[in-house]
Amino acid sequence: MIEITDGYDPLDPNANITITWDLMLDNDATYDVTVSLYNFQLFRHVDRPGWKLSWTWISDEAIWDMWGAEATEQGNCSRFKGGVLPHCCEKQPVIVDLMPGAPYNKQFNNCCKGGVLTSMTQDQTMYAAAFRMNVNKATINKTDNSFIMPLNFNLGVPGYTCGDPFQVPPSKFKADGGRRSTQALETWNVTCIYSQFQASLTPKCCVSLSAFYNSTIIPCPQCSCNCEGLGGTKCVKSDKTPPLLKLPHANDEEPQPLVRCSNHMCPIKVHWHVKESYREYWRVKITITNLNFVKNYSQWNLVVLHPNLRNVTQVFSFNYLPLNPYGRINDTGMFWGIKYYNDMLLQSGPSGNVQTEMLLNKDPSIFTFREGWTFPRKISFNGDACVMPPPDEYPRLPNRGHSVTEKPCLIFFSLFLLIVLVL
Repeated sequence: MIEITDGYDPLDPNANITITWDLMLDNDATYDVTVSLYNFQLFRHVDRPGWKLSWTWISDEAIWDMWGAEATEQGNCSRFKGGVLPHCCEKQPVIVDLMPGAPYNKQFNNCCKGGVLTSMTQDQTMYAAAFRMNVNKATINKTDNSFIMPLNFNLGVPGYTCGDPFQVPPSKFKADGGRRSTQALETWNVTCIYSQFQASLTPKCCVSLSAFYNSTIIPCPQCSCNCEGLGGTKCVKSDKTPPLLKLPHANDEEPQPLVRCSNHMCPIKVHWHVKESYREYWRVKITITNLNFVKNYSQWNLVVLHPNLRNVTQVFSFNYLPLNPYGRINDTGMFWGIKYYNDMLLQSGPSGNVQTEMLLNKDPSIFTFREGWTFPRKISFNGDACVMPPPDEYPRLPNRGHSVTEKPCLIFFSLFLLIVLVL
């Protein structure tokens, strides 16, 4: 996991979530700010319960009003006198997206998605979010009328770390049907990157393998995500189903996985089966199984690294897109569900799996059934790398029988033994 502990993913080298802070209006006592979040990641997304953006004000700023989002706490606003109090007086406000169906007078462009940010590959209409604020100026900057940028931005999603704000050229906006261009007074960007190691100390998925030419099924490695019997681990026996009312439910944060007991203890298992071999093609079946009793995986995706993916002929019942982060090296592909059909991976149960089959053309220069070349080099689910079996355990071709060139020798040897017995 060396390549993902520092927040760098070689399959998506430019991945990040960018927070853009646009100063739109600056008055004597208040200013207006538009805050936008952009998910510039090819295959990693922010699922529910969604982002919870926070920062630290430099002084005694307060948010008078908001559109497109809301603060989770109003805080202590006793220093303000009058019939109307600010929306939020917290030193470190926590901002959440509005839910779909929010009142029209509180909506804003790209708002009201429940904090969900899809990947750029899966849905171009859902990878951005935005809201607007009217902010009361701090005491220290009311005299010189300067703007002071807040610090310590946090996305509120496990695994993401945000850097310091840095000023960039002002953002430009199209108006009047695109004929006129306006721009912000000032603009700052904050870049947030993801690290799987910071998100979770244990992996979240594993891979098992099988092939038509070998009767052995290679299971997920032992204790891939956890070990049954260790202190603090919980799992459900295969012959039991936990009562629904006893399952953990959390609206503010993702509940800890409750999985079915197994040798690997992973919430997600991916099975790669080499199904058939034709003269010019070979067929693979991929099955993704949800063993988690407390989570439906919406907008899921699977990223596979395999040298023969450059010769994909057809993919059944999944969407597929080749990813080429390094130009001509076309060995990485992304799979995800078809909308309204299998784009949600249901909780553990009879329907808790999705399947596809893939037809690939045989390329003699990079393809062979020997030494496990039909199996992937790496698989990740929702951007998190899955635990793979060791390469020396991959299903191999059975020992070959006698070849045609050996048959004359066998016939000669049999005749020699017959002559000796007769004599």
